[in-house]
Amino acid sequence: MGGAVVSSLCCVLPLAIILLGLGSGAFMATTMQYTSVFVPLGVISVSTGFYLHLRERRRCARAGCSMGGSSLNLILLSVSALVVAAALFFTLFPSLSADILLWATTGRSSGPVDSMGMPAGVTR
Repeated sequence: MGGAVVSSLCCVLPLAIILLGLGSGAFMATTMQYTSVFVPLGVISVSTGFYLHLRERRRCARAGCSMGGSSLNLILLSVSALVVAAALFFTLFPSLSADILLWATTGRSSGPVDSMGMPAGVTR
């Protein structure tokens, strides 16, 4: 869960602060400068979490003990992995993610545009 929080700090935290009216675009611009640090740190953290979880599960299986909170830990790790994967996708493919978000929110794609920035085929 910590890995997801760290990796999403560059994107989610500034947006949440702005949506709550507590910050400014300058804060978002400042934290987005560190995307190249936060996202890899998130990937490493979530990967380490999965490794430690699986190692503990194997240790408990050998020792015959029960692992407390195993399913909750695995659910939280999976949610964290999804958040990190989304942050990685938005970071590596900004144009594709912008097209997907545009389609999801408006139901249309960006498509080709003319010299004035209007969608191709639209008359003024």
